[in-house]
Amino acid sequence: MIEPDPQTADYRPLVLDPADHADAATLRQLAGSAGIRRYDLRAGMRAELAELTGPPPGLDPGEERWVYYPWRHALVAILGPAAFRAIRTDRNRNKLTRAEQQRLAQLTVGVVGQSVGHSVAYTLALEGACGLLRLADFDTIELSNLNRVPGGLFDVGVNKSVVTARRIAELDPYLPVEIWQAGVLIDTVDEFLDGLSVVVEECDSLDIKFAVREAARRRRIPLLMDTSDRGLFDVERYDLEPGREPFHGLLGATTGAQLADLDTKAKAPHVLRILDPGQLSSRMAASLAEVGETITTWPQLGSDVQLGAAIVTAAVRRIGLGAKLSSGRTRVDLEAALDSLAEPGYLDEDIGTVPEPPVDEPPADPVAAILACAQRAPSGGNVQPWRLRGEPGLIEIALDPTGSTAMDIELRGSAVAVGAAVHNARAAAAAHGLLGEPQWRVDDPAVPLLARLRLREGTDPDLAADYPLALDRHTNRRLGATTPLPGTVVPALGTAAAAEDATVHAITGADALAEAAELLGASDRVRYLTPQLHGQLYAELRWPGEDLRTGIDVRTLEPAPDELAKLQVGRRTDVMDRLREWSAGAALGESTVDRVRASSALVAIGFRPRAGGIPDLADYARAGAAVERVWLRAQLLGLAVQPVSPVFLYADRREDLRIVSPEFTDTLASIQRRFQDLLGLPEDENVALVLRLSYAAAASVRSRRLPVPGSRNDG
Repeated sequence: MIEPDPQTADYRPLVLDPADHADAATLRQLAGSAGIRRYDLRAGMRAELAELTGPPPGLDPGEERWVYYPWRHALVAILGPAAFRAIRTDRNRNKLTRAEQQRLAQLTVGVVGQSVGHSVAYTLALEGACGLLRLADFDTIELSNLNRVPGGLFDVGVNKSVVTARRIAELDPYLPVEIWQAGVLIDTVDEFLDGLSVVVEECDSLDIKFAVREAARRRRIPLLMDTSDRGLFDVERYDLEPGREPFHGLLGATTGAQLADLDTKAKAPHVLRILDPGQLSSRMAASLAEVGETITTWPQLGSDVQLGAAIVTAAVRRIGLGAKLSSGRTRVDLEAALDSLAEPGYLDEDIGTVPEPPVDEPPADPVAAILACAQRAPSGGNVQPWRLRGEPGLIEIALDPTGSTAMDIELRGSAVAVGAAVHNARAAAAAHGLLGEPQWRVDDPAVPLLARLRLREGTDPDLAADYPLALDRHTNRRLGATTPLPGTVVPALGTAAAAEDATVHAITGADALAEAAELLGASDRVRYLTPQLHGQLYAELRWPGEDLRTGIDVRTLEPAPDELAKLQVGRRTDVMDRLREWSAGAALGESTVDRVRASSALVAIGFRPRAGGIPDLADYARAGAAVERVWLRAQLLGLAVQPVSPVFLYADRREDLRIVSPEFTDTLASIQRRFQDLLGLPEDENVALVLRLSYAAAASVRSRRLPVPGSRNDG
């Protein structure tokens, strides 16, 4: 029978490639040997590989290896290195991205001492946080070690570094591991540190601790040490501070030679200087007084050792990824943390508990009724970007820019809202026999847009018919049914828009709606990942207990429980920063994608500027009146209506997109072109708003409004 290299046979597996002629011959001999057990894991691994989301490109599921473990007398069939590692480390994502894992795989980490060091080395291997491990310990496993070393009875009497290496080999046979069974000595420490990226020092000998630090300082290698009491952890960045004194200078002028061959009692004063006796746990401090009396040596617990391994591994990750990690000391004190248990803050999923106020009857006074109807107009984020003023014979609706956002490019979205308010005012005026035509002003620097309605006797039956509809108009964001629109609906909406010289462009059919859903979802992703847009998005939302008369009451989003949880996570800027860093976040648009897919149509209200060229705010306002007419007609036809306008809606130029989202300008330009093509939008038309139409259950909550100045609800 062929044996592995006798120099490594007690801790390294023999990895055989059946496609290699020599390896295949060795494999046949091993397979024919008596007493060798065989385990074939390939089918299960291939099944796992097939289920991976976004596997690395170029993986060959047919590549395989046989691994012989001499100490187990076992042959194991597994997939090749690339597929094996992709599967084994897949659950690291995105705590560690693939790019970060590849970067960490360039690290060579040395661990001196294999009691605490065993757990450190194994955790590093477990996470794939290094590409090579070098382990050192001269000692063998004793039964008393098994309170903290995760070995077993079969390991008693075996060199500690061998035990660690075997355990790692059974986890990942492809990870290179070197061992120093003689441990690290004064005259071999430089050789041990040669080529290391990081050294972890966990040995008991004070003179070797000192020697490792002196060598690390000479070679400018960062050194880490965990001391398993109250999570004490030390970092000595000799790579950044080559003049730094060992042990942070806590030993003063003491030399390594003075620390050699000390017994446990003689070590204690030096240990205390390193550990700071005032910061020891009471149990550890009291135990030190009992060393050699009632206990053999200082105590250690397995849980503390495991915690230390986690701390060290986190520090190695930071070093390997170039993250902040300065020299110094910290404590990760679990006992103190458990003393500080507190009741968690609960996510209030019961957002429907706020009582709805009674619906006010329209005021009897005609001017007050006209203003109240104007106040019911839709606006982006329910910001109500207008100032209303009324007197007998005159209604004024002025654009108020104070609530404008980055999406509201040059106040175009606000102008659309003002136009909708003007239509509502005209409908109410017509219903009260006081028809008025709007006069628009855009030439006053102090007031970007002003509409004046001169009220006179007269009516318009079509406008008057919109009055009750305007009072009942609301947004319905419920998921709808994918019921096709009757053939009469889009023409009817077109007729409504034409009354304001606007047009309707409709997207219908499952395939076209699915494409539109993806584009609008991608737009939402940009909204979440652009810091200014993200901040403005969440500034619009209102939660129970907040003033719900402006902004978007979260209940009107009709969120499912999972969507509500996502809203809570989505408000975190640190999460958005991370998704932006990863070029990820496709799921941020899921809510919009789901709703657009569950629709009957999308309609965009298009318009041309009356004077040609670039439209002014009055053009957008007239289009806003068309938006309101289309919305009211759709609702009259039994449709649920929701605005789903993308972040690029009011961008006429590339510079507009750059203002909206500097980082995603190209992305938005691409989405905008594709969306306009899908709409069939002529080049000389602009879009005032995009509405989602569906057949859905009634909205459970409707947005509130601020009181009209001078009304009984004012203030």
